[in-house]
Amino acid sequence: MSSQKTELTSPLANEQLSQLNQITASMSANQLAWVSGYLYGLSQAGSPAGAVAPVAGSTATAPAQTLTILFGSQTGNAKGVAQQATAAAQAAGLQVRCISMADYKPKELKSETHLLITSCTQGEGDPPDDAIEFHEFLASKKAPKLSDVKYSVLSLGDSSYEFFCQTGKDFDERLAKLGATAIEPRVDCDVEYEADASAWIERAVAAMAKEMQTGAAQVSVSAASVPTASASAYNKKNPFTATLETNQKITGRDSSKDIRHFEISLEGSGLTYQPGDSLGIWFRNDEKMVDEIISKLGLDANASIKVDENEVSLKEALIRHYELTLSHPGFVAKFAELTANETLTKLTEDRDALRQYIDGRQLIDIIREHAAKLTAEQFVTCLRRLTPRLYSIASSQAEVDEEVHLTVGVVRYDAFGEEHFGGASGFLAERLEEGGEVDVFVEHSHFRLPEDNSPVIMVGPGTGVAPFRAFIQEIDAAERENDTWLFFGNPNFTEDFLYQVEWQSYLKDGVLNKIDLAFSRDQAEKVYVQDKMLEQAETLWQWLENGAYFYVCGDASRMAKDVHEALVTIAEKQGGKTREEAEAYVNELRKNKRYQRDVY
Repeated sequence: MSSQKTELTSPLANEQLSQLNQITASMSANQLAWVSGYLYGLSQAGSPAGAVAPVAGSTATAPAQTLTILFGSQTGNAKGVAQQATAAAQAAGLQVRCISMADYKPKELKSETHLLITSCTQGEGDPPDDAIEFHEFLASKKAPKLSDVKYSVLSLGDSSYEFFCQTGKDFDERLAKLGATAIEPRVDCDVEYEADASAWIERAVAAMAKEMQTGAAQVSVSAASVPTASASAYNKKNPFTATLETNQKITGRDSSKDIRHFEISLEGSGLTYQPGDSLGIWFRNDEKMVDEIISKLGLDANASIKVDENEVSLKEALIRHYELTLSHPGFVAKFAELTANETLTKLTEDRDALRQYIDGRQLIDIIREHAAKLTAEQFVTCLRRLTPRLYSIASSQAEVDEEVHLTVGVVRYDAFGEEHFGGASGFLAERLEEGGEVDVFVEHSHFRLPEDNSPVIMVGPGTGVAPFRAFIQEIDAAERENDTWLFFGNPNFTEDFLYQVEWQSYLKDGVLNKIDLAFSRDQAEKVYVQDKMLEQAETLWQWLENGAYFYVCGDASRMAKDVHEALVTIAEKQGGKTREEAEAYVNELRKNKRYQRDVY
């Protein structure tokens, strides 16, 4: 079945496919690895074959050594840095392969000689989902001695969190303990990571080129000069200006939640996505809030501000380029310093008190409490650059063609006597009218349906149901034969049963085989999706034993942890295992990509 699927989905013409098979048939494993990495780098660079070729003459003198670039990425940033490093290394004439830690076999580590790692951190210092196995392997007794390995680590994080860049720090520490040598010191990047990442790529690739003795050290490996996309390709740095077609509230009038269904046209973009991917939204800040900030700080709205290489007005910069809704300790510290505010300065000396203070406060709240006079240049030094928000895609292109659907919970709350909105959700729900324009890009994911007809178990309470709507649309449109089971939860049946009519239709047609519902506030005792899993423990275990894939999407802080705990408990009790054996069973599911999570 897999070969048939390749034939159907291959973008190559029959002649091209035949030529490719002839070329690769005689290649060694090492040669295949090099070609794979080389072509992957070209595809990510958006360049035609040969555009990022090794330097002249380097092929003959190139050693058998390969630079391996591993990434652990939750939102795509670490993956993007790894791809940029791959293109830079190829431009320097290095043999290179770029691979997700989820696809990397840890036992290969003992054969590596040159290694670059890029990784983000999520939650309380945890590795991203695709890095969990590799992270655990490096800390285990199975990890080999790595005295012949030269490496460098780039860590992505957010200094607002206590365990800033912890996963990258872990990788660096563990590699060093195993005897590997850091050829370039680890770099820990904050939210605005691009400049630091580009500088690290330039230094690390140059060091690797010199170490691998290809003569490529004389080649410019500046990350800034490496093409990342062709002029016609749309991505994070070059988003597509799409049209919002539908903004529909799908929770009831009396619901405690405001959840919207958005339909966005991608017509003319050429953008493609698969179920499990995310859509990046470049939003614009509320103009009224920007005007108030400018007024409170006595700023000149027309003052010229340099953003990247462009000069724009301060007002334009605050609307489109700087983060104004998410408070962080760095803003308070810098603002306190520039305004000589003793109250805020004292607050910055107590980390716990500072975190408690900014919880629930947006920048406008802090400015209202501590208005002062600043210049435009001073104020923007307090700010972080605006970052896009990623939303799990709730549609399959096999069903909706040149559209993309989202299921978004609107962040809306009252605080300090004012109504507050989230940056992106407020923009989409309240300020962007149907027919209006929004800049978007697709972020590809490892959250994927099985390639075969294995059963599918989906746990998606609240807006976590979004990718599973895409899964079911795909299964329906492609006439796949996967058995499917959905666990969905929300507060109330009458107010919060998202896409109720669609699920009922899929059940009737047999596209969805089972659905278990957990409406937490419809009875005296709260019931959640993990409770429904435990109620169905025997059947769920049978599905897993029959090869089912288990998917979770939604809240990472509580729900995903509770669902994981329930899954281990089911393996323990239904499988007759010890706790350790049950945990090992669940870990094996994850290693085999039968346990996948899209959590945030």
